[in-house]
Amino acid sequence: MDDLKEKYLSAIADASDEAAIEEVRIAALGKKGEVSLKMRELGKMTPEERQTAGPALNALKDELNSALIARKTALADAALEERLRGEWLDVTLPARRRPAGSIHPISQVSEEVTAIFASLGFSVAEGPRVESDWYNFDALNIPGHHPARAEMDTFYMRRAEGDNRPPAVLRTHTSPVQIRTMEKSGAPIRIICPGGVYRADYDQTHTPMFHQIEGLAIDKDISMANLKWVLEQFFTAFFGTEVKTRFRASHFPFTEPSAEVDVQCAWDNGTVKVGEGDDWLEVLGSGMVHPNVLRNAGIDPDEYQGFAFGMGIDRLAMLKYGIPDLRAFFDSDLRWLRHYGFAALDQPGLAGGLSR
Repeated sequence: MDDLKEKYLSAIADASDEAAIEEVRIAALGKKGEVSLKMRELGKMTPEERQTAGPALNALKDELNSALIARKTALADAALEERLRGEWLDVTLPARRRPAGSIHPISQVSEEVTAIFASLGFSVAEGPRVESDWYNFDALNIPGHHPARAEMDTFYMRRAEGDNRPPAVLRTHTSPVQIRTMEKSGAPIRIICPGGVYRADYDQTHTPMFHQIEGLAIDKDISMANLKWVLEQFFTAFFGTEVKTRFRASHFPFTEPSAEVDVQCAWDNGTVKVGEGDDWLEVLGSGMVHPNVLRNAGIDPDEYQGFAFGMGIDRLAMLKYGIPDLRAFFDSDLRWLRHYGFAALDQPGLAGGLSR
């Protein structure tokens, strides 16, 4: 037994890793290990021999187990010490700065647009994104056969069985907010309605969900001249330069007369510069609110009239900040956001100047 003890204690001391330790344990104390085989021989001994050999073998087994555990612990401590030397860190050094958050361009432009129209006396109105057929189409004088009401353009919501309410849709514009606000507040009124809208379209300049802002002004003596002045004031403030506009006759069910509005621009190597050059770029639709829309909202068209307009916030952001692809707004790419994003404290305002 003294020979076994010396042999295996030496082998344990020489073991350089956990695999070597395991080999020694199996050779000594495994099912077919030398010490285990000695334990089996106890049954062949006389009672007197067992009284001597039994305690000695148990003591040897315990001593080897203790030596194995101690060597394993020593190797683990040495490995940890080596790793700590390689991963040394001075905890007194200044901490790394956390990455600064940034404001999404759509959020920034929404605030810029709101600040400009607030200076012109417009308040902000909001409404639900899931609308009834009435508010999204009928109240806006959009007939049942109009292409905008087709399922290829509009997302319809399925009603539960037994629900006999009119169809619900994901709003295709923020015009329903105008109807709801007129119903609630009556006239005179001057509001803008920013928010997300949904249409079944997806390419470089269209996405299924995008952001729109619509304006509405109702009073007794409002005309197209007021509309033109408001839009020119807005574009000049938003783009930071005097911007000429051009009105082209068009048709929308909810306005009469209706006009599409172009802004002066120049094309330079594939990029557009607003406020200079001899070209024109369409940016929004507008017109005088149709009498039927006023009636549907509970306002007498013989007493009141007004204008309305609508434009895409995403498109405005693309024009102002040179963003080429509308789909990038929704890619959740942090690299893109770090490039185009705005500082969290960079709050737009006419007094301090809009972000440029």
